[in-house]
Amino acid sequence: MIVDARANAMLDTEIPAGTKMSLHSAYSLTGANEITGGSYAKQTPTWGAAATRAKTNTANVVFSGLPAAASVAFVGLWDSAGTVFKGMAANGGVEFAYQVGQATDTIIIEANGFVNGDNVVFTGAAPAGLTEGTIYFVVGVVLADPDTFQVAATSGGAAINITGQPGINSQVSKVIIDTYTSAGGTHTITSFTTRI
Repeated sequence: MIVDARANAMLDTEIPAGTKMSLHSAYSLTGANEITGGSYAKQTPTWGAAATRAKTNTANVVFSGLPAAASVAFVGLWDSAGTVFKGMAANGGVEFAYQVGQATDTIIIEANGFVNGDNVVFTGAAPAGLTEGTIYFVVGVVLADPDTFQVAATSGGAAINITGQPGINSQVSKVIIDTYTSAGGTHTITSFTTRI
């Protein structure tokens, strides 16, 4: 296990001052699907020092002038030149480790707070039946068991048959999809945290 001090040092090395942020319409392992141009191109947040195995921006990051029909689902990280892609996370999401109940096609996360209709995405080695980076809909949440849910391809649709377990690095996040109906929209990221 990596001790906290080393994890913090790794975060500070990998996400130094000058690390840029970008907006994306869909998931990518390469930085594709970026919403580019104008004042909504890559922005440079103010980053705090890593602490407790997490690194967070310390001030709002504002992307202004978004084009009509822009749909923000993911936030990307780049080096200070904006040319080397470092990774991405779900817009407005928090990453959770999870377990799978194959017999019931359920995702198990204690006190997850997800509700039917939420959008979620699996990253890393998703379990068989699910695809990394695909946005799914939460279904099957019941008050009697708030720690489990199922996922469907459509809102309110049938639960997907999950036929395997996730890889050790797999996580699930809620995705907030912000769609701008007219030109000139502003997307503000108040808090973005990456963890080890």
